[in-house]
Amino acid sequence: MRNTSFWWVMLLVMLLIDLYIFIAIRSSLFAYSSQKNRTLFAVSYWGVTLLSLGTLLLIPYLPDHEGGRLRRSVIFTIIFALFLGKILAAVFFLMDDIRRLAQWVGGKLFSANNEVGEVSGADPETISRSGFLTWLGVAAGGTIFSSFLLGMSNKYNYKIKKIALTYPNLPQGFRGFRMVQISDIHSGSFNNKAAVNRGIDMILKEQPDLIVFTGDLVNNIASEMEHYIDIFSRLKAPMGVFSTLGNHDYGDYHHWKDAAERAANLERLKSIHTQMGWRLLLDEHLPLERNGGRIGLIGVQNISGKARFHSYGDMAKAAAGAAQYPFKILLSHDPSHWDAEVNTKYPDVDLMLSGHTHGMQFGVELPWFRWSPVQYVYRQWAGLYEKGNQKLYVNRGFGFIGYPGRVGILPEITVFEFQ
Repeated sequence: MRNTSFWWVMLLVMLLIDLYIFIAIRSSLFAYSSQKNRTLFAVSYWGVTLLSLGTLLLIPYLPDHEGGRLRRSVIFTIIFALFLGKILAAVFFLMDDIRRLAQWVGGKLFSANNEVGEVSGADPETISRSGFLTWLGVAAGGTIFSSFLLGMSNKYNYKIKKIALTYPNLPQGFRGFRMVQISDIHSGSFNNKAAVNRGIDMILKEQPDLIVFTGDLVNNIASEMEHYIDIFSRLKAPMGVFSTLGNHDYGDYHHWKDAAERAANLERLKSIHTQMGWRLLLDEHLPLERNGGRIGLIGVQNISGKARFHSYGDMAKAAAGAAQYPFKILLSHDPSHWDAEVNTKYPDVDLMLSGHTHGMQFGVELPWFRWSPVQYVYRQWAGLYEKGNQKLYVNRGFGFIGYPGRVGILPEITVFEFQ
C-alpha cells in the first residue's frame, strides 16, 4: 500500500511540474500566437505528457524476460529523460518568475513611496516573461533529453584507457608488465552478443600478461550470464585471469523464495567463474611470478565503506601472510573500501583496483574538466587516485545497469603498463 501511495504522489508531483511548465511556455512563447497554434501546442504537450505518465504505470506489467526487460529499460529511459529535461527547463522558468516577482515587489514599494504612484511595473500582469530565459530553459531541457536518447547508442562503445604506473619497489622481473582490468559486466543488461564480443576482441588485441575482473558479473541472478559464458571464456592471458565479487553478485536485490535458493544462486555464480577459466579470489592472496620476480595478488569479497551496501569480505584474512611480497595488488570492488580500511590499515598495498560506480554512466570528461553527480557520493569515482605511496584505480565499468546507455562516461577497458 505504501508503494502505491508513493507512486501516486510522484505522479501528482510530475503533473504539477508539467502544469507549471505548460503555463510558462504558453504565456511566453505563445503569447501572441493564433488561437489555432495555442490549441495545437496544448494538445501536443498534454498528449505527450499523459502518454508518458500512462506508459509509466504500465511498465511493471511488461514481461520479465530479456526482451521485456530491455523494452522496460528503454521506455523508462525515454520517460525519465523527458522528465529530467522538464525539471531543468523549470529551473530557468523559476528564475524568470523570481525576476518578475522581484520587479513587481520593487514596483509596489516605489509606488507606495511615490505620491503620484504612476508606476506601470506595479501591476504583475504588465511584467512580461523573459523570452530569452524561456528559450534557454527549453533548449537546456531539450539538450538533456536528447543526450539521454543518444547515450543509448554508447552502451557498447568501449574505450581503452592506458595507464602508465611507476613504482620503485616493483621487482625487476615485472618491468614492462601489462595488465588489463575490466569491471561491472552486468550481463543481465546485455542484449547484443556481437557488440560484447567486439569488446573481448579489443582486450585480446592488447596482449596483456594478466587480466583481472573486479566484480558485478551479473545484475542479480547467475543465469543472466548463461548466454555469455562462451564469450567471456575467450579471455586468456599468460599469467591467467583473476576475479572477485561485487555487491550485485550476492543476489541482494532479488526476491528469493528462501535462503537456500539464494545460496544456490551464489554457488552457481562462483562455478561460472571457474567454467570460464577465471580464478575467483575470495578473501585470499596468491603469488604472481614473472622473469624471476614475485608480487602478491589479493582479492576480497565485497567490502564497502557505505552503510547501504553490505560487506562480505575479510581483508585481514585475505592479507594474512602477504607481507612477504615486495609489491601487492588488491582487487576490491567498492572504491569506498580504500578510505574505509586500505590506506589506513594496509599501507603496504601498492595498488587497489575497483569499479562499482560506473561513473554513474553520466557526466562530462574533458582533458581539463571532469564531473559526474556520483562524485557527491564517492570521493573516488573514476580514474587514478594517489595517497602517499598508494594508488587506487576506479574502472568506469564494462557494462551498464538501469539506464541502457552512457552519456559522457563511456564503458572502459583499462590497460596498465608498469614501468
